Amino acid sequence: MTQDWAAVAATIDEHITRLGLDTSRLADRSGVSVSIVRELRHNAVQCRRDGRVLHALSIALELHPRHLSAVAAGHPPPAPDDPIGATDRLTRIEHLITDIADQVRAMNTTITAAIHAAQNRQTGPPG
Repeated sequence: MTQDWAAVAATIDEHITRLGLDTSRLADRSGVSVSIVRELRHNAVQCRRDGRVLHALSIALELHPRHLSAVAAGHPPPAPDDPIGATDRLTRIEHLITDIADQVRAMNTTITAAIHAAQNRQTGPPG
């Protein structure tokens, strides 16, 4: 099945503009790499994408979770108030948990570095 990546690019660009985002911020919000967001936004690489990528981007763009998948398939996107199934809710929760875990890991790295820097200042460099 062919995908309409030009329509996906136009939709992403429209909603990035509507929300006042840039490519990097959309990547952060969705958990999708900046390079993939850029490829999709500019229709630079046309290849089959994991449905989770379009799902995550749809949610980050404050659209129905299946919005970009529908656009890619050439179907009308679901209305924003269409019910979201249990699987979609679970996927949203998984994305949130992943985001939280990434933030906790980043904070842990920062705190560990700060502790080591403070210890080095107190005892001097090893050697």
